[in-house]
Amino acid sequence: MNASAEAVLQTPLDTRPRAIVIGSGFGGLAAAIRLGAKGYHVTILEKLDAPGGRAYVFEQDGFVFDAGPTIITAPFLLEELWALCGRSLADDIDLRPMDPFFRIRFDDGHTFDYTGDLERNIAEINKFDPADAAGYANYLTASQRRYHVGFERLGHKSFASLFDLIRFLPALIALRSDRSVYDLVSRYIKDPQLRMVMSFHPLLIGGNPFSVTSVYTLISHLEQRWGVYSAMGGTGSVVRGLVDLIKTQGGALRLNAEVSKINVEGGKVRGVTLQNGHYIQADLVVSNADAAWTYRHLIDPKHRKRWTDRKLEKAHYSNGLFSWYFGTQGQYPDVPHHSVLMGPRYKGLLTDIFRNKCMTDDFSLYLHRPSATDPSVAPPGCDAFYALVPVPHLDGGQDWHTLTDTFQAAICRRLEDTVLPGLSERIITSRTLSPLDFESRLLAFKGAGFSFEPRISQSAWFRPHNRSEDIEGLYLVGAGTHPGAGIPGVLSSAKVIDQLIPEVQHARR
Repeated sequence: MNASAEAVLQTPLDTRPRAIVIGSGFGGLAAAIRLGAKGYHVTILEKLDAPGGRAYVFEQDGFVFDAGPTIITAPFLLEELWALCGRSLADDIDLRPMDPFFRIRFDDGHTFDYTGDLERNIAEINKFDPADAAGYANYLTASQRRYHVGFERLGHKSFASLFDLIRFLPALIALRSDRSVYDLVSRYIKDPQLRMVMSFHPLLIGGNPFSVTSVYTLISHLEQRWGVYSAMGGTGSVVRGLVDLIKTQGGALRLNAEVSKINVEGGKVRGVTLQNGHYIQADLVVSNADAAWTYRHLIDPKHRKRWTDRKLEKAHYSNGLFSWYFGTQGQYPDVPHHSVLMGPRYKGLLTDIFRNKCMTDDFSLYLHRPSATDPSVAPPGCDAFYALVPVPHLDGGQDWHTLTDTFQAAICRRLEDTVLPGLSERIITSRTLSPLDFESRLLAFKGAGFSFEPRISQSAWFRPHNRSEDIEGLYLVGAGTHPGAGIPGVLSSAKVIDQLIPEVQHARR
């Protein structure tokens, strides 16, 4: 901390209670805004040299790459944050609707353009099996029912006690939440490729469609009702907008400030200690760091009764991610903003990733081409890309130091053979992130891309609670706590703690 910043934090004129937020991902930024609106003096401590966490932005050779999330859904959750600061999201952020939401390309070359238009989706379904058109309409009704329960009723609910879960059990049982996403989709859709189209969404939040509870089919209705958007200037423009809101509230953001310890005395949070040894006092702490990492590495075991080392090691974690960011000389105008390239296997591949934790020659990937919508992210006449491949997390034992180059080359060949002809000769900038980087750079436990896997035994009350079970004054937001990963999930986690933390009385005069 520089001298001027320290003086601001310690001024005797500022009598507001102090809140520290560890990490500046979407969950941490949203929590900071909500705490600021309640009257707390908020300081965000960020390990990296820029805010965003998984939504960090890389700028390289004239290209701008969103490191992580690229899709905005449920924009009303962002609008709420701007409204808390007396401002309008639309005045600061230019969200553009995606059309199609995704283009899904199958290994045999067939494609499905998935949109927010029911009739167009049915026309796409008819290309595969017209008999599934009626089933699709019924599936959307089933998705809507799960949205009303899973998102509207459970998504913003604190599961601080087991009774909170028990109250919802009848509704969850009625919705057959014990079934997987794929099982529910298969009740309505019979064509194997169409089943992939309707069931792949949990992979965007670190879940295996064959094991994640069917409640997550709510994503289909969420997209159809609210749309899918991308932000002009990249997702980083939303991060910058959130940081600006925090500054207008009088909050502070400290970069290159990694927390090494959450200080606890008498079962209550007292502050945090940084890697450089500096101690910062706080009345409450909100951790947007990975939930498992928070408990395993930032809190002394003697203060943990529920999230012991043994329990954390035995938990099930999401897949890892391999990300390849690259820019091309020349453009590929036929490639949409968002594509999903399916490999030859579906269930078998996901079993290898999630259960066997092994690498195979085949893979599926998500391809992001933001320059399709926003020319500012690439130099004139060029394209910016980001290929994201689900892989095992670090328990798989893969040596990413030696595997990275060969796997990147395999992705390049796959793209060159399918949607980006001549790619290898047109690449002018490139960088990669592997599960090792997620562990070392983002402090993700086991290098998992989305923290705890969102299976039913690790959802709601069974996830780390938004208010720590053991430590007074400690709160959690982000992918590893309730309700889970994805921008809507982590923004909702901040909304949950908003209900748990009291407003400061007479904070402002």
